[in-house]
Amino acid sequence: MLDEYKILKNCPCCAMMPTGMAVFSMTGCELYVKIDEPFQECIAEEWLRRVVEKTLALEEVNSPVELGLVITDDETIRQLNRSYRGRDETTDVLSFALRENRQDAAETPFISPPDGAAHLGEVLLSYPQAAIQAKEHKHPLERELALLVIHGVLHLLGHRDEDKAAEARMRAEEKRVLGELTDERLL
Repeated sequence: MLDEYKILKNCPCCAMMPTGMAVFSMTGCELYVKIDEPFQECIAEEWLRRVVEKTLALEEVNSPVELGLVITDDETIRQLNRSYRGRDETTDVLSFALRENRQDAAETPFISPPDGAAHLGEVLLSYPQAAIQAKEHKHPLERELALLVIHGVLHLLGHRDEDKAAEARMRAEEKRVLGELTDERLL
């Protein structure tokens, strides 16, 4: 059982909260999941894994990758948002991409690790914020959590939402993945 847990040392939030992470190996993807104590009974790690896996598959990620996913509280998100984005406020999801865009993945000057898996980065989401937003949008909490996971993974893959056109493209991708999750009865 101990082999299933690791500490992801380059994750900003893991440096702040030094506890183990569940590790899931998917076809071509290694996912490190950390769910903070108050939320561990609220969300299934296997469900999170399937949301990430479907997002990567629909984005046609064919090479081995690894990424971290952290479910945490508002205060942790606020601290990270302040430290890394200069915004002293909570937010729903933060993504820390290690590559700027998809083209960088093919042109990276870094040497690939021996296993060939490219580390995409980390996605952190605020469970309390997801609950608030689900209530505001009048849809199930699972749908909001899936949307935030999808949004974060899309950012790791190079999608942007900094202007209206880019935001529209990203929303369309989110909707497409949500539709597939619904079709597979994950939502």
